[in-house]
Amino acid sequence: MTDPVSRTSWRCSSGTHVGHRRQINEDAILSVPEGGIWAVSDGMGGHTAGHLASQIVTEALADIPTSVAPGERMQQARAALHKAHDDIQCEALRLGGVTIGATVVVLIVSEQHFVCLWAGDSRLYRVRDGVLNQLSADHSIVGELIKAGHLSEDEAEHHPLANQITRAVGIGDMLEIDKRRGELAHGDRFLLCSDGLTKHVGDAELVDLLDQTDTKRSAEVLIQRALDHGGADNVSVIVVEV
Repeated sequence: MTDPVSRTSWRCSSGTHVGHRRQINEDAILSVPEGGIWAVSDGMGGHTAGHLASQIVTEALADIPTSVAPGERMQQARAALHKAHDDIQCEALRLGGVTIGATVVVLIVSEQHFVCLWAGDSRLYRVRDGVLNQLSADHSIVGELIKAGHLSEDEAEHHPLANQITRAVGIGDMLEIDKRRGELAHGDRFLLCSDGLTKHVGDAELVDLLDQTDTKRSAEVLIQRALDHGGADNVSVIVVEV
């Protein structure tokens, strides 16, 4: 797919799997290459309605017209997440006041730049020149401990509070969305994923698989690797190559 304004082009692949131990897939993904927007959302709420929460998030983002200008696209994505926040809370009330929500990570690519919006611990990575960088920062208890220097990345993976997030769409009075933007470089590969991937596939393996696999098969290969390593959770992956 090519951006008609800048002639920037990209290839992508995406997929989601329920995993080996869950009965319902609470993840949802969105891939709109013609609009330069991709998203992964991980629902919370179990059988109650976690899958509904993630679907509300991705459907709100899917309503963004592909024809809008790049700057407007980011503003509309932010507005869509706030609308999803309100809609999830309405759904929670309809279900009797249960607590449901969803993490989200969004990648928007246009011209020579990218923007990442996120809430929760679904992640955006970039591989550039063989180096993997996590561009998002987990909104979680252990994420805050890492940021403060009290935990290492390795320690965090096995911490008893590893699954406790501090932000999510649909949770709390106000939705706080973090943003990161940057410039694109030829050959950049972006990885959006739910924590069902990163629980089982470490950074070194992620780099190897992304470097050695054609982009069109990358999502399938990464999901299969997570399943081979246990697949204890739903796993969702989107790979975008500039």
